[in-house]
Amino acid sequence: MTYKNPVIRGYHPDPSICRAGKDFYMVASTFEFFPGVPIFHSKNLVNWELISYCLTDEEQLPLEGCRPSGGIFAPTIRYHDGIFYMITTNITGGGNFIVHTRDIRGKWSTPAWVDQPGIDPSLLFDGGKVYFTGTGFENGQQVIHLFQVDPMTGERLENPVAISEGCGGICPEAPHLYRIGEYYYLTLAEGGTEYGHMVTIQRSKSPYGPYEPCPHNPILTHRHLNSPIKATGHADIVEDQNGNWWLVCLGIRPLPHNMLHNIGRETFLTPMTWRDGWPIVGNGGTIAMEMDGPLPAGVEPVSFDFEDYFSEDRFHLRWNWLRNPEINNYTLRSQGGVALTGSDITLSTPDASPTWLGIRQPEIHAEAQAEFIVNPVEGQRSGLTAYYADGYHYGAYVTKEGDQVYACLTLRVHNIEQTFRRLLPDYQDSIAFKAVADERAYHFYYKTAEEWVLLGSGLAAGLCTEATWQMTFTGTYFALFSERGEAICTRFAMNAYEYDENKMRRL
Repeated sequence: MTYKNPVIRGYHPDPSICRAGKDFYMVASTFEFFPGVPIFHSKNLVNWELISYCLTDEEQLPLEGCRPSGGIFAPTIRYHDGIFYMITTNITGGGNFIVHTRDIRGKWSTPAWVDQPGIDPSLLFDGGKVYFTGTGFENGQQVIHLFQVDPMTGERLENPVAISEGCGGICPEAPHLYRIGEYYYLTLAEGGTEYGHMVTIQRSKSPYGPYEPCPHNPILTHRHLNSPIKATGHADIVEDQNGNWWLVCLGIRPLPHNMLHNIGRETFLTPMTWRDGWPIVGNGGTIAMEMDGPLPAGVEPVSFDFEDYFSEDRFHLRWNWLRNPEINNYTLRSQGGVALTGSDITLSTPDASPTWLGIRQPEIHAEAQAEFIVNPVEGQRSGLTAYYADGYHYGAYVTKEGDQVYACLTLRVHNIEQTFRRLLPDYQDSIAFKAVADERAYHFYYKTAEEWVLLGSGLAAGLCTEATWQMTFTGTYFALFSERGEAICTRFAMNAYEYDENKMRRL
């Protein structure tokens, strides 16, 4: 059957997958965003439904003061004897920990902390033993550590053993250990999570090694390839109920005219076969935007369109907050709409949690609209932002200066800001904003009557991972926000498109 990549679009990096019967579950990294570690469910490996999150309260996910792209790194999900386990690292709030649940859609346990440094932890359930793998350092060299662990308490049951230094690439990480037949297979990400990214594999008859490398490593990389998909790596594998093997990995889709990406690292799927005891991934070690494979069930049409009138008694699962939110600043009204109470914390306040409610941008070509009821006070800003981080965001908003009300657009890149203003002499109490993203820019509009009016544009390059002053790993959100005053959003809508030979068409 034919399917399209990526199978989860927009910022969803470091995918990890497991199977329970005929059901597949996948998780991804979330860094400074809340709640943490989304859980997706699928029957066919292509259509993924967001069903819950692993980390849903501040005890599980402390993010106060978390820097951009701090927080939650690289989760692993595993299923064993009726229990789901998720292990990950909060690099700015405690280190490695494990949570578990019997109800994948319900509440997960409090963290069981593992007294072990490093990132990218993973678990292997092997008979009565459970092995932890993760990154570490010995004698200045980055290595992969292994030891037995109690997955309920996080207790380390033996001293760590260095089992691998990788296969020659820099930054050996993302270790996943599998027991397949008579061998233990160790997959790694190497080359760094940029354009030199790759997946390698080694095997041994003992979990402690020694490990022999695959003769055709790397088993997946696009570092040499002229492809719309770049930076493939950080993989996890799963066997379906029919005995077919699959690999999920991250990759990026750069903007068409440069080597920058703004929507984050995404989740891709490829079939995997075995030859002479080693895996063959995709098309001889590469993947494509359209692939064929023996999927376990039929594929349904995919849409990333989204509309919300905030008419339910809880927020839709697709909404995220920046760090741990002050939840009293977000009120779902009985008559519909969400009241956003802004504080002095702004979009540009470092390492803080403004009144901000965001949804991931899933395509390079996308459009978001937000309708507001707001009577601004002096200095208030309320509106719609395309947001990457506190130093990189574009926002259209309504504000009041003296006796005048303005529709404004502020573009912030690094520590530089530019603002465009339009006086609203006949403003009443309602305004709508629209952000239209394409391969070159974000274009912002406002509307107080029938027609949309262009406020201005900001280059897409300003919201790209490669353009930030510090190393970052996330993607752009469309978000509602309010600063120093209250605004009511009555409707939000987003449409996503894919780019094909200078044409846009709805996904």
